[in-house]
Amino acid sequence: MYEMKPEYYTGIAQIDEEHKKLFEIADEAYELYKNEFIPDKYDHIAKILNELRDYTKIHFQHEEEYMKSINYKGMFMQKVQHDQFCQKLDELDLEHLDENSEEVIQEVLTFLTDWLVHHILETDKKIAE
Repeated sequence: MYEMKPEYYTGIAQIDEEHKKLFEIADEAYELYKNEFIPDKYDHIAKILNELRDYTKIHFQHEEEYMKSINYKGMFMQKVQHDQFCQKLDELDLEHLDENSEEVIQEVLTFLTDWLVHHILETDKKIAE
């Protein structure tokens, strides 16, 4: 379901490879959501969220280092959006995850879909211009 399509490529190899990984994490969440044979998804969701938190921090650091290296004028706005993304991940309520695992996965998928599509197409692609 989630895959790195040609329109998402920025032309910056490292950023594109890291975006692929973000799509893989999103796809892992989607597959978990669709898997009706896993009744208790708490541990799986927690693992995916932790991986997403850790990986995005690394990715954002790399992206920001690249923008700095080319004196990208839109870097401040990118940094703000990156910080908002991390804050949103930190706000996801794992305490109530057992009770609402399907709802949490849906929320994560909606958030990731919006972020990946809009941020890459509307913001990250500008870095390569």
